[in-house]
Amino acid sequence: MHRFPPPQIPWVSTTTFHSLPTPAPSPQLFPQSPERCPIASQPDDFTRIVRMGFQNMDNLQRQQLLAELLNSCNTEQLVFVSNYISPRLKRDFLKDLPIEISLHILSFINDPKTLSRASSVSKFWHSLLKDDFTWKNLCVRYHFRRRSSISKLLQSSSTPDSINPCCPRFSYKDHFRRRYVVETNWKYGGRTLVTHISPDSGVVTSLQMCNKYIVVGMDNKKIHIFGASDGKYVKTLTGHEGGVWALQYFDEILVSGGCDRDVRVWDIKTGQCNHVLRGHTSTVRSLKMKDNKIAVSGSRDTSLRVWDIKEGRMLHLLIGHQASVRCIEICGDLVVSGSYDCTARVWDMVTGNCRYVLQGHFSQIYSIAFDGEKIVTGSLDSTARVWSAHTGQCIGVLQGHTSLVGQMQLHGSTLVTGGSDGGIRIWDLETNQCTQRMAAHDNSVTCLQFDDKRIVSGGNDGHVKLWDVKTGNFIRELTAQGNAVWRLAFNDTKAVILLQRETKTVMEVLDFDDANP
Repeated sequence: MHRFPPPQIPWVSTTTFHSLPTPAPSPQLFPQSPERCPIASQPDDFTRIVRMGFQNMDNLQRQQLLAELLNSCNTEQLVFVSNYISPRLKRDFLKDLPIEISLHILSFINDPKTLSRASSVSKFWHSLLKDDFTWKNLCVRYHFRRRSSISKLLQSSSTPDSINPCCPRFSYKDHFRRRYVVETNWKYGGRTLVTHISPDSGVVTSLQMCNKYIVVGMDNKKIHIFGASDGKYVKTLTGHEGGVWALQYFDEILVSGGCDRDVRVWDIKTGQCNHVLRGHTSTVRSLKMKDNKIAVSGSRDTSLRVWDIKEGRMLHLLIGHQASVRCIEICGDLVVSGSYDCTARVWDMVTGNCRYVLQGHFSQIYSIAFDGEKIVTGSLDSTARVWSAHTGQCIGVLQGHTSLVGQMQLHGSTLVTGGSDGGIRIWDLETNQCTQRMAAHDNSVTCLQFDDKRIVSGGNDGHVKLWDVKTGNFIRELTAQGNAVWRLAFNDTKAVILLQRETKTVMEVLDFDDANP
């Protein structure tokens, strides 16, 4: 090993270094004088003298001395030096920067797993990653919105002094962690919260799922109610004399209609029927509520009726269709109806007048979507048409399906349609172009729902499939195959699936939130 020449040290002669014998006992750096005690007996004085001498050297002299000392060390001593020096050479760049800049640097990390590992680097990094700003940015990137209930809670607690100690302060970190787990479970996990098997083979005709209840309408005259949080059975509403074909609830008020031609208004809490609204002369095939006071029903008798469900009386009779009214949608004071007479109509619920007749389809209309600005109708002629709610003019014809367009949902400028050809298509209504095409099922698409992340579809082939709404890619099947899927619904953390399996009607409630007990 190369040995550096000894430095010129004013308090030790050069001769002393060159005259060191090898291999001999370690030389004496300072000659002992008869009057002084051995150095070994005075380590503190020796260390002090060496330190003072080292401090008086320039940089080159220090390097030369250190090289000489290291050359004289054995392996064990070199390991000690390495372990002693290594931590002192490490530098925490985030700790040396202002906190604002450190947080800005961390905001560029998009992977939550990387952030989680970073929080384990040191106590300082852990404290940095407790900052809600970083996790808020991550929530925005992943489109993890805060729920309205949480927003209302925070608005009601506008000052620190007004925060309810029983209601912990909202944490974006905890919110992100929970939503990330939920999204991961949608793709790879989840659990079956509860399974209900009907003792008979009744067909499910309608389903609604909200925060509090799951309501199921059957063709065997019954309406079953389950808790949305745990999927447990609550009660059954009986009174219809024929199959229930349409229902909707708002707050604690449920309105239903069916083959007995009656519209019934129920109090969900008590299970009592408040009103029986008569007037239709054939099956009530479609029904929608504006709020907990107004409802509209459409019948195979070609008419629509607007009801005051609080007082139990009819407000308007809407006549104009020449065949069965198959579907209804409400937005504001407007109701749009689709009929087997190949037309759709826009009605004013306040006056009872028909504003527009939407003509263009060549066969029966089976599905409709309406957001106040645009109306979309799906027909047996295999097309979907887009109409202006303000002018009644057709502004687009969506072609691509090869059979009945029986399922659709509209949100913003995105429309998702499902057909009897087993296909699902995603449309951009800004351009009226199809952005994704999926050969989803081997038979008719019987139900579908989508949000800003996923599409869930069910078909007559008995499959329930999960899709990426942005790419159209298939993700996985949500449950075991049945004979046919009747209805499905989902929210952020749960999905409800009603299907026929081995001649029995089965309801499965799937849970994707690990925070639920």
